[in-house]
Amino acid sequence: MGAQAAAGAASATDDDLSPTLGGLGHADLEPALARVVADALRRARRTGSGVLAWHSWAAGAAIDPTAVACASRRPGEPWFCFEQPDHGAAALAALGAAAEISAAGPDRFASVGARWLAMAAQAVASGPLGPLAVGGFAFSPDGAAAPVWSGFAPASLTVPEVAISRREGQTTVGLCATVSPDDIAEQVVERMVGRVAQLRQRALPLFDPSPTGRYHVASAMPPEHFEQAVARARELIADGALEKIVLAREVQVHAPRPHDPAAVLGALRQAFPSCFVVCVGRGEAALVAASPELLVRREGQRVSTMALAGSTRRSADPAVDDHLGEQLMRSAKDREEHTIVVSRIEHALKPHAVWIAATPEPVLVRVANIQHLATPIRAQLASPQDVISLVALLHPTPAVGGQPSEPALALIPALEGLDRGWYAGPVGWVDGTGDGELCVALRCALLRGASAHLYAGVGVVRDSDPAAELAETEVKLGALLPLLSA
Repeated sequence: MGAQAAAGAASATDDDLSPTLGGLGHADLEPALARVVADALRRARRTGSGVLAWHSWAAGAAIDPTAVACASRRPGEPWFCFEQPDHGAAALAALGAAAEISAAGPDRFASVGARWLAMAAQAVASGPLGPLAVGGFAFSPDGAAAPVWSGFAPASLTVPEVAISRREGQTTVGLCATVSPDDIAEQVVERMVGRVAQLRQRALPLFDPSPTGRYHVASAMPPEHFEQAVARARELIADGALEKIVLAREVQVHAPRPHDPAAVLGALRQAFPSCFVVCVGRGEAALVAASPELLVRREGQRVSTMALAGSTRRSADPAVDDHLGEQLMRSAKDREEHTIVVSRIEHALKPHAVWIAATPEPVLVRVANIQHLATPIRAQLASPQDVISLVALLHPTPAVGGQPSEPALALIPALEGLDRGWYAGPVGWVDGTGDGELCVALRCALLRGASAHLYAGVGVVRDSDPAAELAETEVKLGALLPLLSA
């Protein structure tokens, strides 16, 4: 509890962010909104369709975006948190939906990406932070069809009513509404001002296991089923049908009372500060994750990504921990798995890049309970590609899918026997210029009431051992399972 208590102490005090409109407004907010909304209304009447009105401004440096989102979210509305504590304390939180974009099928990336960029191009915006959309994608083109994933479309971007961004110690707030041709400007402004006035910031709640009742933990499929799937995959690889395939399993935790995503977020960002700590709320459910894997970041023509494949456990003994890392670096099985991922990413980017640079040898990435082989990869784009287009190029990498991709993706559902939903899918944000950042939803759990669905996968290659691969899923489940089943 010490780390979690520190998380609470480190957060801002429980207050209403006074004095001005919750402390997140500014003295001229209403006139500024009136100008933006009036311009958006004129454009909406000229085009005959809704137009985004977006205004942003700099706020106080002490604002914790995640704490504001958790304290201010309305029941049932979409909400989103995305932060990487060790990456300059960067954080983005979002509340509500000024607009929603969803799609399914093999063209889902192109569909939502094009619709978002068209919407952003028509937006009327002022301030330092431009319009943005947040959300994510299922692993499969028509994934998240299982009832437990209700509310999570195969592709889903939300333009938030409120966005709070923190970078390099500076917080910026964005406020948005869709203005329709028949709207009354004063009423739109009134709603936007009212939303800001209702924002609150409280310390994230400490994780508090139920003192009564029992936690029930069970695999969705028997562990033996997973070992058999690995064995079958290894046979297919030996026959030449595949080089690699990633197989996942699901574990369910049924608690005596509803899981609290805010408390889980607080614990995760303390335990995994180098990871992407993520929450995507849809209806009564929330996907929470502490992911070590960047899928893609676009900043103008610069692209960053990472090959992450090959894993082993951590040890509290530094000497043992170093020895485990050295073993991982020398493991032929893990190096083969890792090389497949690096090669695929480079192959996908090459037709679109002036140059691609990857470290000649993988490095060790260590998080609280596991260490990975990782190769950072950077590229300079030869022609404009928005971040969602880059996601379409890269997802799924062999780190979560397989190689060759097409036969592996066809086999995964049959071997796993589950709907991955958004597990191993891209999650993040995109702005109106096409810049953005998306991670891979790993070390994640879907929280729905008192039930939690946890997912973990492993890469199977020719030398994989079924029992060892099962044990690796247990290590990966260890990011969230002890927390949710306490």
